Amino acid sequence: MTATFDEQLALSEANERHEGGVRYQDSFEGIIGRSTAICDLCQKIGVVAPSKSTALILGETGTGKELVARAIHNLSPRRDRPFNKVNCAAIPAGLLESELFGHERGAFTGAISRRIGRFEMVDGGTLFLDEIGDIPSELQPKLLRVLQEQEFERLGNTQTIRVDVRIVAATSRDLPIMVAAREFRADLYYRLNVIPLRVPPLRDHLEDVPLLVRHFVDHYSRSANKRITEIPAETMEMLLCYRWPGNVRELQNVIERAVILSPGKVLCPAFEEFQQAPQAAETTSFVGGQPPATLKDVEREHILQALAATNWVLGGPKGAGARLGLARTTLIAKMQKLGITRALA
Repeated sequence: MTATFDEQLALSEANERHEGGVRYQDSFEGIIGRSTAICDLCQKIGVVAPSKSTALILGETGTGKELVARAIHNLSPRRDRPFNKVNCAAIPAGLLESELFGHERGAFTGAISRRIGRFEMVDGGTLFLDEIGDIPSELQPKLLRVLQEQEFERLGNTQTIRVDVRIVAATSRDLPIMVAAREFRADLYYRLNVIPLRVPPLRDHLEDVPLLVRHFVDHYSRSANKRITEIPAETMEMLLCYRWPGNVRELQNVIERAVILSPGKVLCPAFEEFQQAPQAAETTSFVGGQPPATLKDVEREHILQALAATNWVLGGPKGAGARLGLARTTLIAKMQKLGITRALA
C-alpha cells in the first residue's frame, strides 16, 4: 500500500500558524520545517540577522548550522557582501592562522608570495567560523582581538589592518566545559556567545520529517532525472520512528541513496539501514509504554506527549498547540479524529 506525498504530509498540518500570529512557509531561507522548534529558531534568526553582533550557533553535527549562518547573512544588511566559511577543524593548526589572517612572502618556509586571509576577503561581509571549538589555543587571543577591535596583522608584517566583518561561529562541542577545562579561553567564549542560537536535533522535531523527505526526494529526483511520486506508508512510518543520530544530514543521505536505488516511482530505502532504530527508541518514554506501530499511532503518540507535557492545556503560548506548531482549533480537530480525550490520561 502506498500513499501520496500530500497524504503523508497530513502529519505536518497545512496550517503554519505559529505563536503570536507569525506565519512561516515550509522553507525559511532553506530551513525546512513547520514545527514549533523550527519556527522559534526562524523567528530568532529574523530578530538577530539585522544586528552587527556576533552569533554563536550551537547544535549537534548534521542539524544544519551552516544553513542558519547563511540565513543570518542573507537577512542582514551585509547580504550583498561576501559570505565565507572556514571549517576550523578541517585546516591544520599550523595553517589556520595564515588562512584567517594571511601572510607576507617569506613569513615562513613555503610562503613564496603574499596571501590575503579570509578576514580581508570578506571585509564588509560575514565570516562563518564552523567548529570554532577546534581552534588552537595559541590562535584564540588573535581571534579575540579581531572580535573586539576589528583589526589584526598578517603573518610576517607589523602593519595593522582594519576590517568590518561580522563573525558567525558554530560548534557541536560543549564550550562551557572546555572553558572549565582551560581548553578554550573564557573571554573568547563570552565574546562569541553574544547571541546564542541552538539548532534542535531532528529527534526533537520529528513532525518535520515528512516535509524534509518531500524536499529531498524532489531535489534528488531532479538531479537523478527521476520522477518518484509515492512513498510506502511503512517507509514513512519507519522514517518517523527512527531517532536520526546523524540528524538532517543523515536523513538527506538516506533519501539521496534511496532515490538513486529506487527502480520506479516508489521510494525504496534499504530497511537494514534502520536496524539500530529499536535500540535507539528504547530511550524514548512513550505515554502508553510501547512504541507506536503505525503512522496514525505516531501522530497520536506525539499529540499525547505534548498534552501530557502541558497538563492538557491546548491553547496559549505554552499550550500543546504551540508545542506542536498547530492552531488550537486544528489540534482539537485532530484529537477528535484520533479519539483522544482527557479520560485517556
